[in-house]
Amino acid sequence: MDERVVITLFRHGVTEDNKRRAYIGWTNPSISEDAEFADVTDDYDLIFTSDLDRCMQTTKRLFPHRKAISMPLFREILFGQWEGKTYADLEHDKQYRSWVSDPIADAPPGGESFTQFTERIDQGFQALVEQMNLQLHKKVILTTHGGVIRYLLMKYAPEKRSFWEWKVPHGSAVELEWKREDLRRDARCTSLRVVPITAKQNG
Repeated sequence: MDERVVITLFRHGVTEDNKRRAYIGWTNPSISEDAEFADVTDDYDLIFTSDLDRCMQTTKRLFPHRKAISMPLFREILFGQWEGKTYADLEHDKQYRSWVSDPIADAPPGGESFTQFTERIDQGFQALVEQMNLQLHKKVILTTHGGVIRYLLMKYAPEKRSFWEWKVPHGSAVELEWKREDLRRDARCTSLRVVPITAKQNG
């Protein structure tokens, strides 16, 4: 079957904590008044979102008259004791310095390891795809976090890149396109398109 399907990955709008470069995994700030967003259309069959406020608010800003499916599985990685802190707060912490040197192998105290994080995202993405295929939907969007999007791009983008090589600005969106059968097989997508960011949206 050569039916074309699209999943758009949308990073939430910037928060004040993002601006000060704090670690905000499961911390729950609101998006900033001056948040800017990619210019997406309103023709999605299904809308999924992380359950954290910055994603829910972004989704509401983009699709004020649509119902979204909230999924905690698409939360950012949990930073544990480092939630809300910045590099300046943590730079002399030996455990933090070890984690910065190898964030794939180490985990924040009280937080998630990279393996725990990616297994959770895999579970969420499988549920999204199953719902998409069950109802034969062709176009869905997921509003989520930078780490989630980097991992999904690392796994599914046509071009192989490492986790940290993917640049995912706040308010940005990328469209991934598959043949439906390829998506069912958990294969890489056939094409990727970056959606342009507009100047400002306030309603």
